[in-house]
Amino acid sequence: MLPGRGRDGRAARRARILGTRTSWSAVGDGEFFCPGCGGDRNYQRLTGRRRFTMLGVPVLPRGESGPVVECAACRRHFGTDVMDHPTTTRFSAMLRDAVHTVALAVLAAGGTCSRTSLEAAATEVRAAGFDDCTEDQLNALVEALAADTGRVYGEPCGAGLAIELHEALDPLAPHLAAAGRESILLQGARIALADGPYTPAERDVLSTVGAALTICGDDVSRLLAAARTPS
Repeated sequence: MLPGRGRDGRAARRARILGTRTSWSAVGDGEFFCPGCGGDRNYQRLTGRRRFTMLGVPVLPRGESGPVVECAACRRHFGTDVMDHPTTTRFSAMLRDAVHTVALAVLAAGGTCSRTSLEAAATEVRAAGFDDCTEDQLNALVEALAADTGRVYGEPCGAGLAIELHEALDPLAPHLAAAGRESILLQGARIALADGPYTPAERDVLSTVGAALTICGDDVSRLLAAARTPS
């Protein structure tokens, strides 16, 4: 059989004669986490119009295409759900805020804000990215929150505090591996244990943290027990 005379050859000829072409238009831009590049990149949000072509010339509309997100670096196209993943910068800020919120919640639940608890909390918060956080700043924040809300130290996690924890942790949890979610819970546990065994209010707050991080109750109990056991 001569080259180009078989089924594949006929298909190739048809593809050269008939086809579709998409004309893309930019409708927005910004920064996103590109799964192709593996880092933060600029993007364009595109919508397209498909056209039926004959000999490469557009002749008939074939409807709309997209929208898609095009990476400015690798030029790959992704579905718009890629925008659900936070940028590295945004993710770092979410993680920092989450650790800070958990630290304040545990301190408030502890009842006394002892110096050892404040030192442990400041260490965890600084490690999360608040480099200039001090024990006195944390103590002042806990006192201000209590005065603002009428919250009583040492009481179980009320509805207001539970909402604050969920607001800080719910958006973060889907983007963390199991080890990352457990790490945030254990940071709170170390703060609670800095001045002695867990109080009922501290356990209640840490259980709320675990639930917001989608850690099951049995695993929360296991992790809290492991944090209490000297290594």
